[in-house]
Amino acid sequence: MTPIRLAIFGAAGRMGRRLVALGTADPQFRLVAALDAPEHPQSGSDIGPIAGMPATGVPLSGTMEAEADVLIDFSVPAGAMSALETCLAKKIAFVCATTGLDEEQSVRLREASERIPVLWAPNMSLAVNLTMKLAEVAAEALKDKDADVEILERHHRYKEDSPSGTALRFGQIIAGAMGQKAHRHGREGRPGARPHDEIGYHAVRVGDNPGEHTIVFGMLGETVELTVRATNRDCYALGALAAAKYLAGKPAGMYSIRDVLGL
Repeated sequence: MTPIRLAIFGAAGRMGRRLVALGTADPQFRLVAALDAPEHPQSGSDIGPIAGMPATGVPLSGTMEAEADVLIDFSVPAGAMSALETCLAKKIAFVCATTGLDEEQSVRLREASERIPVLWAPNMSLAVNLTMKLAEVAAEALKDKDADVEILERHHRYKEDSPSGTALRFGQIIAGAMGQKAHRHGREGRPGARPHDEIGYHAVRVGDNPGEHTIVFGMLGETVELTVRATNRDCYALGALAAAKYLAGKPAGMYSIRDVLGL
């Protein structure tokens, strides 16, 4: 079987380094490009030692010279759009694992999916996506049962967007089933009694927490909670690599991690 030619954008970042390490260890892949900002101080150096492993023969670069089958982006929103333009120009399948995209950037992804295969997910974890399915089931069951919904998330101190894209996706799924119209981000002062048509979000940023989400369905006299935790970042990298395997060779279109997992 011919290995999938893999490019990684954001390769020198925390998640990018894990993608390099796990991707090069997987015989189904051949790493052909490790991309990051052109001004990165390690640009030109072999990506292997940057990722804490032996040399790969692939330099960290700001430009895409190699031919690839699929590109995984784990960067920042502006970087994701740059990576998308590269994929459009070279007809490469695009796995976007970057969070914090605004509406205009999300629309750009959908437009691009008319020309190339695109898979975007706010979270690549199997456990998180399974929990999203469970949250959908719970929301359907509780939509007429007077349940309040709150979403609590914890991440490391370096995370720049808040609430997390995963928390927002949980909210979208639940509101789609239960009909909440308001999305409140934190509370302070005297906001009054809790409106019934809102979902509350609460973001905690501490230490090196790789990710934790709790969905609370609160009723009078009883509560249902769904909690999912990551203990390290490999679950996200492995999910993104599974998405890359799924997407390589697919026709143009918008795909989701649920397609990958069969959920």
